[in-house]
Amino acid sequence: MARTLLPGQSCRILVVDAETRSSRVVFDNAHTLAEAPNWSPDGRWLVVNADGRLWRLPVEGGTLEWIRMDSVPPINNDHVIAPDGGSVFVSANDGHLYEVPWEGGTGRRVTRDHPEGRGYKNYLHGVSPDGATLSVIVGARPTPESTPDRWRTNVALVSVADGSTTFVTDDDFPDDGAEFSPDGTWLWFNTERFTTEPGHAQLARMRLDGAELSRQVVSDTVDWFPHVSPDGSKLLFLAFEAGTIGHPENRDVVLRILDLDGGSPVPGTERDVFRLFGGQGTINVPGWSPDGAHFACVEYPVS
Repeated sequence: MARTLLPGQSCRILVVDAETRSSRVVFDNAHTLAEAPNWSPDGRWLVVNADGRLWRLPVEGGTLEWIRMDSVPPINNDHVIAPDGGSVFVSANDGHLYEVPWEGGTGRRVTRDHPEGRGYKNYLHGVSPDGATLSVIVGARPTPESTPDRWRTNVALVSVADGSTTFVTDDDFPDDGAEFSPDGTWLWFNTERFTTEPGHAQLARMRLDGAELSRQVVSDTVDWFPHVSPDGSKLLFLAFEAGTIGHPENRDVVLRILDLDGGSPVPGTERDVFRLFGGQGTINVPGWSPDGAHFACVEYPVS
């Protein structure tokens, strides 16, 4: 079921300058709850979801334009644009991933049938630089006999061509937000594997085969959705206050950036860039501009 705005709440899509921290509002609406902006490779458009549908918005601002998705069930806020700009990959509420033409049309299901009794769902977060592979969080019960509240989330890679799935992690540690580095050799993600405190997600990266898995940021906050800038020089992420479980909506959160050198964080460079009321939907997916100078995000202020 699609989220709706609270009484007195509005949805604002922002474009933020990563260096000056200045921002401009490109969409402000008290009726439509849009989420998770992607930035198109040609720099002209932002792509969001709203009301279970896919939309695009001119970067300079304007009205939402519907991207038709025939044969695709209602979608959630996990979507990425193909590197060539020709299509958009989306996560649907039936747990499958679909590819939709950029100009709209009939969608193609990418993922294969789910294993019986496991309740599999695929949550999309990234696409490789060559457009051949999707980075996904797969949620499933460990066995068909598992109770409904027994749920595991692991990082996986899905072939765009044939939908085959290769698990990169396969354990009980909660993982989310898996995304490729710009050179396609690393996966960045958030995980609870470094702490015994429930919900205390921290940022990590690993090779595509799961090797060299290591914590990249140590903080007291609950950190989600790492996004490396296209030139590999900066990391953007979302910080919830300590003690937060999951990535809930309607919270005071901070967008933070730290510098990278050779793909690794530079100590002492972490800084708060933007504080807002949001959380779920704010930066769930890659939203950097192609030149890495700006990023898009969503806030949901309440009057």
